[in-house]
Amino acid sequence: MSAGPAVATLPPAPRLSERPDWFYLLREFHALYGQGCDGGSRVIRQHRRAVRGALSATFDADPAVWSRRPDVRPVVGHLSRALDVGERGAMQGMARALREVRDALTWEYGYEKMPRALARKYAYAEVLGPRGPVPSEALILGIVLFAPDTTYPQHSHSEVEESYVSIAGAWSENNAAVYAPGSLILNRSGEEHRITTGGGEPCLLAYAWIGPPGALAGQEMKFSGPRRR
Repeated sequence: MSAGPAVATLPPAPRLSERPDWFYLLREFHALYGQGCDGGSRVIRQHRRAVRGALSATFDADPAVWSRRPDVRPVVGHLSRALDVGERGAMQGMARALREVRDALTWEYGYEKMPRALARKYAYAEVLGPRGPVPSEALILGIVLFAPDTTYPQHSHSEVEESYVSIAGAWSENNAAVYAPGSLILNRSGEEHRITTGGGEPCLLAYAWIGPPGALAGQEMKFSGPRRR
């Protein structure tokens, strides 16, 4: 009696503790939300605590790290410069950790309709979350890259609290201030915001999203329409 065809089995995905590149990158995220200053804001302090708590739970769970198909967008041509600038400044640990995984990142737009000009000057890569290589239902962490002289149009996020931490480059939000590497800004659920970046250098930001699992997994990103007067 002949044996049936051999069935190939895939090796199990490595755990987070077995992937030093992703582990150390997430440790840098934990430091961002643990060692920085809250500026005396109770709301920012609570947000930072929530990010650290969700990330600590991920470390404890030691999930499998899944391989996503790496993908690039035109703005990724600015990534090397952004990392070079970041490695010379206050965020050098994060910039160096990102360099270790740069070839495994999946760069995305997140919008069904992208303005042609913006499609060459913006993209983001999820590191941890429902779609990230490191899974989490309670938190999304990632990076967003902007070319010099970029305007990221007005938008908001439903049921999601979002923060940015500057890694490299200067940027502003809603024309309120200029943020340098190490700065954190918080956008609460439903708050509209618009980002602009300075000339001469690209801008690289780390971001965190906190919210209900359904909102994190099914967030529809849309630009706000022009307001009627």
